Amino acid sequence: MSYVPPAELARSMVDAGQSKVLMSTRDTLIRSYMGGAILALAAAFAVTVTVQTGNALLGAVLFPVGFCMLFLLGFDLLTGVFTLAPVAYIDKRPGVTAGAVLRNWGLVFLGNFAGAFTVAVMITYILTYGYSIPPNDVAQQLMHIGEARTVGYAEHGAAGMMTLFLRGVLCNWMVSTAVVAALMSKSVPGKVLVMWMPIMLFFYMGFEHSVVNMFLFPSGLLLGGEFSLGDYLVWNEIPTVIGNLVGGIVFVGAVIYVTHMRTAPKRGAGTDTETAESELTPA
Repeated sequence: MSYVPPAELARSMVDAGQSKVLMSTRDTLIRSYMGGAILALAAAFAVTVTVQTGNALLGAVLFPVGFCMLFLLGFDLLTGVFTLAPVAYIDKRPGVTAGAVLRNWGLVFLGNFAGAFTVAVMITYILTYGYSIPPNDVAQQLMHIGEARTVGYAEHGAAGMMTLFLRGVLCNWMVSTAVVAALMSKSVPGKVLVMWMPIMLFFYMGFEHSVVNMFLFPSGLLLGGEFSLGDYLVWNEIPTVIGNLVGGIVFVGAVIYVTHMRTAPKRGAGTDTETAESELTPA
C-alpha cells in the first residue's frame, strides 16, 4: 500500500524527529543551508510571478515547488524540526534530550538563515545589476513586503504583535501538516500532492514563515527598504519563530502523537482485528 495509516504515520514522525536530533553538526548545517536556499528561491519565484502577472493566487500555486524539492531531497527547515524533534523528546527516544533538541533547532536556524541570505544577496544583486540601477518592479515589491510586514505591524502596537504571532502559528500549522502528511504516502506523486495544498494555502493567506522571511526581509534591507534590522527582528522574525514553534508543536506534533501514538483505551474495545481495522477506516 502507498498509504500509511495514522498509527504508522505517528511512529514515522517520531523516528524522523530522533534522526534529525541525532544528526551530525556537519550534516545538519548542510541540509538546513540547502533547505533555506531552495525555499528562498521559491519565494523569489513566487514574488516574480505575482508581480509580472498581477495574480497573487498564481504565485501561491507555484510556490510549493520549492518546498516539495527540498523535502524530497532530505533537506531541513526550522518549521519542520519544530514539530518533529519535540515528539521524539516526548517519546523519550535514546539520545533525544532537551539540550539535543535545542542544539538541533539552533543549528537549523543558522543553516536556514545562511542559505536564505545567500539567495537574498544573489537575487538583489541580479535585480539591480550590482546595486547600480534603481530597483525594478520585483525589487520594489520585495521592499514593500519588508516595510508592510514590519513597521506595518508596529503601527498597530500590541494588536499588531498578536496578529504577527497568530500568523506565525497558522503558518506552521499548515507547513508542519505538509511535512507530516508527506509521511502518509510512499510514492513521490502522493507526497507532492499532500504537501502542495497546505503550503499553497499558507503562502496565499500571507501567514508568516520564519525561513521565507529570512529571504524576504534581508532582501528588502539590501534594496533600501524603509525599515531597520531591529524592525525586522522585533516586528517579524522573533515573533514569527515563536509562533511557528507553537503552531508546529501544539496543532500538529502533539495532536498526532497523543491520539495516534499514545491512544486512549477504546470504549467497548473488541478484538485485535477490529481495532486494527478501525485504524484504516476514514473518519
